[in-house]
Amino acid sequence: MTTYWCERAWLPDGIAEAVLLVVRDGRITSVTTGAPKSGTVLTGLTLPGFANGHSHAFHRALRGRTHHERGTFWTWRERMYSLAARLDPDAYYRLARGVYAEMVLGGYTSVGEFHYLHHAPGGKPYAEPNAMGDALRQAARDAGIRLTLLDTCYLAGGIGVPPDEVQQRFSDGSAEKWASRVASLAEDELFRVGGAIHSVRAVPADDLSTVNQGVPGDRPLHIHLSEQRAENEQCEAAYGWTPTGLLQAHGVLGERLVAVHATHLTDQDVKWLGDARSAACFCPTTERDLGDGIGPARQLLDAGVRLGVGSDSNAVVDAFEETRALELDDRLASEERGRFTAEELLAVGADHASVGWPEVGRLAVGAGADLVTVALDSVRTAGIEPSGVVFAAGAADVRRVVVAGRDVVRDGAHLLVERPEAVLAEEIEALWQF
Repeated sequence: MTTYWCERAWLPDGIAEAVLLVVRDGRITSVTTGAPKSGTVLTGLTLPGFANGHSHAFHRALRGRTHHERGTFWTWRERMYSLAARLDPDAYYRLARGVYAEMVLGGYTSVGEFHYLHHAPGGKPYAEPNAMGDALRQAARDAGIRLTLLDTCYLAGGIGVPPDEVQQRFSDGSAEKWASRVASLAEDELFRVGGAIHSVRAVPADDLSTVNQGVPGDRPLHIHLSEQRAENEQCEAAYGWTPTGLLQAHGVLGERLVAVHATHLTDQDVKWLGDARSAACFCPTTERDLGDGIGPARQLLDAGVRLGVGSDSNAVVDAFEETRALELDDRLASEERGRFTAEELLAVGADHASVGWPEVGRLAVGAGADLVTVALDSVRTAGIEPSGVVFAAGAADVRRVVVAGRDVVRDGAHLLVERPEAVLAEEIEALWQF
């Protein structure tokens, strides 16, 4: 049993002072407000851990390396493919360990890894077919973060286009072979397995239902959806549907479906997603970086779509920046302030259900003991109202992180990975020395 005394804590019914949290076996067993100091003292504001709903860990090696000659999304993708061709299980473990450590330092306690880098160059399976996924599992465990491996089906290089040489690494050859490989992945206390349809470009329409059925019903199913206008145009030309309409027609929409990006939706798309009680994961810092556009976040929430956020390409890894960007970008699109309340933003940032951890994301009895304590006396947060932390704080203000009742960050330093910045620098430099 461990006790944490929080100077302030954001509980389900609001911010309270002098809150004592009792943790046993990775769960919160007691919450008492107005309690005298005892146990481990957490100074500042303690929040539920944040959820990173969409990550491509290997994209972290692209940070600061894709801005030459005013590149487009498609030129960025070519450089990403070049990087993908250089990774093997050992290199991926080393890189991902640093990336996941950076995530915990930035306030995330769970991550959904949208994983499609499955096989060796040329598409030949490794001796252990899930070697790349296992590398991610071990990296997350060693960095102290919950991981849901969103194992991704990727069968085509575009609608009606076979995979190219690089994309062959991503493909299992058929949806059935993909499902068979995924079925051999075993879960543990910090590792869960979900699934993903890469996109309507990469999975033929006739295979959508097979992928849907290949993921257990209580685990999430993600998809890149309407990130680029060109995707919509190609889908409508080939199938006569928007991407969302195609999912609806094939029975894929549902409560466990998470539409990643959901940027260029029609009103009917929004209604379909809302009626199905699907979720949407926005990735504002990456959507800015790639020039994708601004999705209809408020419209989706009002329609009944649950919202979450993710770091996607990991161009920025900061739970607070990603979360507040939902409000700030919606202000730009609508030309109005106050699109989301602070409480709504916190719920978005702590949406662990979309990555398969529904028991996490609140400071309440029975919840998973994931805590993030933020300084209220830094140059960024000094003088703010505590509820304004989602608008003012950043990764540098994270002082303590507890994941499943285990201390992972203390006094702003990672306890499990020594000098994550050195780990990242060494591995990224090695990857580009080709």
